[in-house]
Amino acid sequence: MNEITYVGKHTTVFTVSRHAHESWEFVYCTGGAGSFLFDDRRLDYRTGDVVVIPPMIPHANAGADGFQNIHVNMVSPAVPFTAPLVVPDDSNHFLLDVFNAVYFHFYSDRKEAASLLSVYGDLLSCCLTAYQTSRSLTPIVAQIENNIIANYADSSYELDTYMHSLPFSYDYLRKMFQKELGITPHRYLMDKRLKMAAELLVTDDAGARTVGDIALLCGFHDPLYFSRMFKAKYGTAPRNYLESRLKQPIVRPDENSVRVQL
Repeated sequence: MNEITYVGKHTTVFTVSRHAHESWEFVYCTGGAGSFLFDDRRLDYRTGDVVVIPPMIPHANAGADGFQNIHVNMVSPAVPFTAPLVVPDDSNHFLLDVFNAVYFHFYSDRKEAASLLSVYGDLLSCCLTAYQTSRSLTPIVAQIENNIIANYADSSYELDTYMHSLPFSYDYLRKMFQKELGITPHRYLMDKRLKMAAELLVTDDAGARTVGDIALLCGFHDPLYFSRMFKAKYGTAPRNYLESRLKQPIVRPDENSVRVQL
């Protein structure tokens, strides 16, 4: 139980191709941000998050601006999870310390390395179980965030209309949202749409989609407006962004980790 079978590290990469593992995988994002893509869901993560992936679940990983991580494969970890999820680290970065220690001891020549890895395997499982509670939001802010997440890809979605339908003043809701998430509801919506667009551009290796196609898929009914907003955030037009990212190498799953051919 809690046996660590492989530990790897990614420096800045943009895409990891679709694959699966026979064991559990725990991925700590040490820099950047991205999304894990599963058959039935998508999990966004950022620096300081751990993505938990149970065995035999196909997944790919993409980040518009790149990401770095430490990833650990374990057999029979004592965790209560049954589906992929994101577990955030705390402000003291204790989980990061654990992942760094696991990486160090996995490749250490010290005679005590195996015993220490066994201890850290137990510790990692306990910590992930204890840390699984996500950030605490007031119910109304969580409701607004969930509504945005559920609808941001819909070009007919009207955030103002939704917020005015709630039993609180618009200004109060806006201030509460910004206080708890550090960003206004409209900025949150825009960032979601632009991030999705950037990831679609990164993963569209064949260039099969037009800029207009991607704009519509990400909730923009006006491709010109989408292009302006995209350039304001990423400093380049969508088409140029696509061309530059297509030159980036695609990282394959680690050769030394046990994985399933898809």
